Order: sequence, then structure tokens, then C-alpha cells
Amino acid sequence: MDFTLDSEQTALRDAVRGLLSKSYDSTETRREITKTDPGFSEDVWRQLAEVGALGLPFAEEDGGFGAGPVEVSIVAEEIGRVLAPEPYLETILAAGLVADLGSPEQRSDVIGRVAEGALVLSFAHHDIADAVVATQSGDAWTLSGVKEPVLHGVRADLLVVTARTDAGVGVFLVDPSTDGVERTGYRTHDGGRAARVAFDGVAATPLGDPSADAADAVALAVARGQVALGHEAVGAIDVALRITTEYLKTRKQFGVTLNTFQALTFRAADLYVSAELVRSTVTWATLVLQDEPERAVEAASRAKLQVSRAGRHIGQEAIQLHGGIGMTAEYSVGHYTSRLTAIDHTLGDGSEHLARLASTVTDHGVVDPIG
Repeated sequence: MDFTLDSEQTALRDAVRGLLSKSYDSTETRREITKTDPGFSEDVWRQLAEVGALGLPFAEEDGGFGAGPVEVSIVAEEIGRVLAPEPYLETILAAGLVADLGSPEQRSDVIGRVAEGALVLSFAHHDIADAVVATQSGDAWTLSGVKEPVLHGVRADLLVVTARTDAGVGVFLVDPSTDGVERTGYRTHDGGRAARVAFDGVAATPLGDPSADAADAVALAVARGQVALGHEAVGAIDVALRITTEYLKTRKQFGVTLNTFQALTFRAADLYVSAELVRSTVTWATLVLQDEPERAVEAASRAKLQVSRAGRHIGQEAIQLHGGIGMTAEYSVGHYTSRLTAIDHTLGDGSEHLARLASTVTDHGVVDPIG
């Protein structure tokens, strides 16, 4: 199997890397941008649209570029490398549901504006079973309940909301300026933004057929988001590992560099093993998503579990191997650890995915090693 990027994918990677590395050239630059609302650079968002990143996974007839999960993974890794705070994955995830369930008119309107950088979406999905209930009156639908956390929920121009219906799960579009929507925003520990969004009889537009259960479509969209988050983690892990190994090779103790000490070298080697394992697992999940979408949910859970374990291992060890400087807000390695922690707890943490995978153990046959 060929894991190398083709010429177009390489050009995409180089374009996004050039844009983001220039825009976020230091931890201080990122800190200044995330200090004020909306928590990201509107100019960078516009430039991501100009290089085509925002329309990648969507059909050309809907205003996208007809790419796939591999191209999204390329952008996500570059975002992770510099901890870019733009709501790329949130918007792509929500727009993916519009692409899967929406009418031609909805797809053309929403996806076209997303690809142009004119629309920021947010996916309001947390606690789907009890949080929000959809009520029908004639042809009209209203939503009532609370979703929290909704990433970038205050800045979002359009909310894609999951809600409980008589059929099961429904997906709705909500204009956040509609009467009855109350958004309370706050900063997250990694410098991002989230919100508590309350709906009080809010008018909503269903995506697709509201009389059908959209649970499978939602699960697939979430799987795509989990895999993309995994690639963001891979990008962050690569940089955290590089920063740490460079520190070990330059910082001196007792007149020699830290990499002279065998115990520290062994710990760095363990970090490399974790980094390679998570990259392999996430890459595998991406290819499953591309070629066997019916297996995507399980593959995404496996990838998310590995991301959780590797992110915790590498983030904590990176700080430990830096010693006291690793604990300071001015030094970058702590910011990477904070972001890896946030990724772990987005769309299900490691414990949740471990429990999900464990529940399927009896679905598999027993392997007899002797034959």
C-alpha cells in the first residue's frame, strides 16, 4: 500500500504549512490572537478559504473541491503543528452533515459559503439523548433544551444541531440570531472558545427527512471528525517530540548534554514509539474512512483511543523531560500538552472509546494461536 502523498496533496500541504507557519510563527503570536474574541484570526480563516482548504471534502456541484479524508487529514496535521485555533474541524464536521443529509438547495447555499470562508459552522451535538428535543407543529419545527460545550458556538454563523425526535435522532439548522437562542461563551484551557447554547422554542430547519432516524449519518460524521482530530494530534505530537529531543540535545547538566544520560534517552525512545504508533493507527483509520465507510465508526474509536493514550504519554513526558521550564506558560511544550488534552476530551475521550470497543469483544471469534 502506498502511503506517500501525490503531487497535488504535497502542494496542498506546502500551501497550508506556509500559510499557518507564517501566521503562527511563535507561541506568543498564538497567545495574542487567542487572547481576544473570537479566539482565532479572521484573516487566516479567509486565507484558508483562498487555498481551498475549507471546501476540500465536498462535491464540486455543491461548491466544494471533491477531495476526501486524506486531504482533510493533511490540513488537520498542519493545524496541529502550530496549534492554529481556527474552527476548521468544527466547520468541516458540521458541513459534512449538510452534505450528507441536506437538500440540493441547502447544500449549495451552506457548503458554497463555507468553501468561500463566508460561513463558520458549529456542531451542537453533546448529550444528544436528553439535551435538546425537537417538536413539530404542521410543517414547522422548534427546538428546546441545552447543548454544552459547543465549540466556537458564539462566533458561529450557523448551528448544526442534533435533537431527539419521535423517529430517533434529527439534525437541524439554526440561525443563532433567532429569538430563543441564548449563547454564553467562555475560554477553554487550550486557548479555544466554547459556549453553552440554550434553545427555548427556537425555529429550526430540518436537514433531510425529519421523519427518518439520522443516527447513522450523525455517527459517520462524528467518526470523520474523530479521525481528523487524530491527525491534528499527530501534528501536535510531532512538534512536541521534536522540541523535546532538541532540548535533550542542547541542555547541559553536570557539563554534558541531557541526551548523554541513558535513562533520558530510553524515555525519548518510548515517546518515538508512541508517536509512530498513533500515526500508523490514525492513518489506517483515514484509509478505512475513505475506502470502507461502513467500518468507519469502529476505526475512528480505535484511532481515538490511541490518540488519547499517546497524547497523554507524550504530553506529560515532554513536560517532565523539560523540567521546570516545561511548566511555564511562556514555553511552548505546555501549550501542546494542553491542546492534546483537549483533543482527548473532544468527541469522546479515551475511556469512552475503550468501553465502546470492549463492548464488541464478544462479536469476534477466538483466535487459536496453535491452530
